[in-house]
Amino acid sequence: MGNYHHIVNGRASDLPLGKVVCVGRNYAAHAKELNNPVPTEPVLFIKPSTSLVKLEEPLAIPSHLGECHFEAEMSILIGQSLSNCNHEQASEAIAGIGLALDLTLRELQQELKEKGLPWEKAKSFDGSCPVSGFVPISQGTNLQDQQILLLQNQQIKQNGNTEDMITSVLALLSYISQFFTLLPGDIVLTGTPAGVGPLKPGDQLSLSLSDSIHCITEVGSSAG
Repeated sequence: MGNYHHIVNGRASDLPLGKVVCVGRNYAAHAKELNNPVPTEPVLFIKPSTSLVKLEEPLAIPSHLGECHFEAEMSILIGQSLSNCNHEQASEAIAGIGLALDLTLRELQQELKEKGLPWEKAKSFDGSCPVSGFVPISQGTNLQDQQILLLQNQQIKQNGNTEDMITSVLALLSYISQFFTLLPGDIVLTGTPAGVGPLKPGDQLSLSLSDSIHCITEVGSSAG
């Protein structure tokens, strides 16, 4: 992955790898498919920088820890520090948008949830956040009209639009910044549409974000 994020043309940016703030259950249909209540405010958790790997490289999943599910999401690269920010400040701080997978050890997550314990072991393991390069946004970019598409072995599994988010991108950044200062190089994962499912070695994944980003990756040999 290196020490810096990269832009879709392959060149490195000057933004270092930081933390990843993730938003759970931000699409109602996804919350319902996992039998979770639709939240009244954003559900937040964090992945460390050690979770970051390149989306285009083979995914190493820790199959010895149970089923690992894919969750495709639009990612936001932060370019300026944000703390208790408003929507305008949040908009100005966005350095680019990209694609990410929030890899989740589903069986382990369910065990932790049933015990009332944090999710980190199921969500924040090494390599749990494959990310694409980022596309700088233009003045005409509509963050709430981005199509997220994931195909597993040429079968459509996730096909959702960011217009269906419960909490919009700018509202998310403002909300997050009330609790965690977002620093240049941090990433925000904005939630996943319905259709998540398990991975197995040899699977091929094809992902796209509208007409901006296209990635193909495969599941390699399991880690661990």
